[in-house]
Amino acid sequence: MENYGSDKKSAKEAKSYAQQIAFAPMMFQAARAMRNLGILDALEHKKDSGMSIKQVADECNLPLHGTKVLLEAGISLELVYVKDKKFFITKTGWFILKDDLTKVNMDFAHDVNYLGFFDLEKSIKNEKPEGLKVFGDWDTIYEGLSKLPEKVQDSWFKFDHYYSDVAFPEVLPVIFEKKPKNILDVGGNTGKFSINCCNYDPDVKVTILDLPGQLEKAEKNIKEAGFENRVDTRSANLLDSSVPFPKGYDAIWMSQFLDCFSQKDIIHLLQRGREALNDNGTLYILETYWDKQQYDAAMYSLHATSLYFVCLANGCSQMYHSEDMIKLVEKSGMYIDKVVDNIGISHTLFACKPK
Repeated sequence: MENYGSDKKSAKEAKSYAQQIAFAPMMFQAARAMRNLGILDALEHKKDSGMSIKQVADECNLPLHGTKVLLEAGISLELVYVKDKKFFITKTGWFILKDDLTKVNMDFAHDVNYLGFFDLEKSIKNEKPEGLKVFGDWDTIYEGLSKLPEKVQDSWFKFDHYYSDVAFPEVLPVIFEKKPKNILDVGGNTGKFSINCCNYDPDVKVTILDLPGQLEKAEKNIKEAGFENRVDTRSANLLDSSVPFPKGYDAIWMSQFLDCFSQKDIIHLLQRGREALNDNGTLYILETYWDKQQYDAAMYSLHATSLYFVCLANGCSQMYHSEDMIKLVEKSGMYIDKVVDNIGISHTLFACKPK
């Protein structure tokens, strides 16, 4: 692994940054409250003239004291600044208010993760998603996904789909270069990729392999799209390595899927995928690798997502370094025939062939 990070801060800067970390959970909630209570929106509408504390409180129909406390916290959060006793929204405040990526990440952090992260230490020690107990008694979040509270489900799916949906238009031409007649969509989730495939190629047929709870949503979406004659579904416990995948596919698709498993399980999944391929078939892996990100914020987001996997998802997976995945592909009896970087927001595509 290459060198990452640095220790270039002065002692004064490092201590200051340590306080930001120490109070981060409280300040996160302050930023979210400023967004949800309309404070940032009010300031955005008065971005040229600014607003007094009383004007903000009146506009948002909020108590004066609470408004004052939030606005003052917003100064330290760099969401607002003060000039001549008037508050103005900053560029960062605008992104908290308006940016879709920031909204998706913030809602995922709050709705899905916040309460469960009280048990992060226990999850690390026990190698189990102990934080998941705030929602139900399941071994993994995937077993209970269809039973989560509606708002939690909504934030989870928006987070999951935001990253993958943007990538699909870029990967489809790569996959269909070889004109696959049938595709196995492993971990097909709500069926979005399969529907995209059917829209892209009028002749292709797709099989979705996933947990029964997930397939219910996928089947509903496929029927609504009118592709029930070209997309079929098969339920499976993907962690049971003794159960083979259905065979005879020109392409196997694993999108944002392998990061949901431990390295040991990934090898078994790839081996079963390899055995399900036709001659000259290709297994495609679409993932976000933290070492391949162009921006520090993207790497930061992926490291935070790894903590979600440990604390709530399954206790044993993460957003991997690309070197980890390359080694796992090789151990499964395949090699990477093609790499396409910078797909969508942060993805890399590996096209894998049996050795």
